[in-house]
Amino acid sequence: MNLVSIIERYTPYNEQEKKDKEVILHCINIFDDVLTRNNKVAHITSSAFIINETKDKVLMVHHNIYNSWSWTGGHADGEEDLLAVAVKEAKEETGVKNVQPVIADIFSLDILPVLGHIRRREYISSHLHLSVAYLVEVNEDEPLSVKPDENSNVQWIPLDKVEEYADEPHMWKVYNKIISKMKELN
Repeated sequence: MNLVSIIERYTPYNEQEKKDKEVILHCINIFDDVLTRNNKVAHITSSAFIINETKDKVLMVHHNIYNSWSWTGGHADGEEDLLAVAVKEAKEETGVKNVQPVIADIFSLDILPVLGHIRRREYISSHLHLSVAYLVEVNEDEPLSVKPDENSNVQWIPLDKVEEYADEPHMWKVYNKIISKMKELN
């Protein structure tokens, strides 16, 4: 199934997701390079909200650029299988080996602003991440390791403490939405 079909069949969780889904589909239709970073305005990213087996903690990384605790994720870089991208990024950024989707479908759609920043000694202009996120599970006992070029720490954080760790207030609504949606699965 192609990217447009996957996003079209996703049922938005709330009004924000409904509006963001419309904009994401619009961007896919007007830009031929939305799956790559060649698009300097907006491009597709895929993230993993990593929970433990008891579903009371999230595995987060301390992101070097944003100087904040955050979920794992990365750019699609041409790949349409966004679940595979999310799983790959989760493994690379945390060191875990066994990442299992809780459900194989998209779990969250968001348009996330990215402020201008320096990455690998190059200035990256402000742009939008058209974020497709998945809910995945990892055994809490798996060994963790940092990816020094991207993060400085990896840690299990209790769900009710996410806002205390994440220093990006605009991400609180995303994480809280995912946590609320996750609790409804039970």
